[in-house]
Amino acid sequence: MGNSWRMDENGTGIIEFLGDTPLIRVLDFLIVFREYDYNKQDIAKNANVSWNTLDKIWDKLVDLSIIVYTRKVGKSQMFRINLDKVAVEKLIELHKSLMVESLVKVESGDCDAPQRIENAT
Repeated sequence: MGNSWRMDENGTGIIEFLGDTPLIRVLDFLIVFREYDYNKQDIAKNANVSWNTLDKIWDKLVDLSIIVYTRKVGKSQMFRINLDKVAVEKLIELHKSLMVESLVKVESGDCDAPQRIENAT
């Protein structure tokens, strides 16, 4: 999966809403790229969490069926967020709602987003 997405220091709406924790960063990454599967190393890298931190929360995510094994590629086991889980569906709905809310704020000028400067010299 050729995604080179990396979360910036501001995160996304769900991170701002639920808090910037490793678990939320992992969930956010997997929600944004829910159509793809990843190995644990790529999940840690793209969610900006250390391998050790991901390893500490991994069993909980698997035990709750939040993430599921999809296939094996070489020696790597691939995983993705479990779209069949009701809790995951609700998290995706929350993510979408927060993104829409954020876009409305940007369009209305009711945020600290950088403004385009016309005819700057």
